[in-house]
Amino acid sequence: MDPGNRSAQSDEHRVAIGRPAEREPQRSFWSRHGRMILGVLLAAVFIHDILGTHGFLAMRRTQNEIARLRQEIGQLNTDNKQLREQVQALKSDPKLIEKIAREEMNLARPGEMIFKLPAPAQPEPPKK
Repeated sequence: MDPGNRSAQSDEHRVAIGRPAEREPQRSFWSRHGRMILGVLLAAVFIHDILGTHGFLAMRRTQNEIARLRQEIGQLNTDNKQLREQVQALKSDPKLIEKIAREEMNLARPGEMIFKLPAPAQPEPPKK
């Protein structure tokens, strides 16, 4: 072994031992945590779309409320139609007017007499 050669080998050896171990270059914050942040954001958007104030569940509640109100409006329109027909009948049907006058207002034609009978007495429940 050549003494000059030996020092070259030992220098190479020392350099390899004395150098810090090679490691990956420092990655940026986004490259380390980007996927996790993106996943959390996507989960938050998904939850907001389902549970948020304008989300899917709120939309379903609103649709159910609209259906209920439409049904109620239909029922009210039917009731209004019947009431309009009754008003028209009261304006034009003399027999209906007479019937209401006799039954609800206790009116009579001239010469007629109205007899009011007392309501039947309710039997008292037996005492124990």
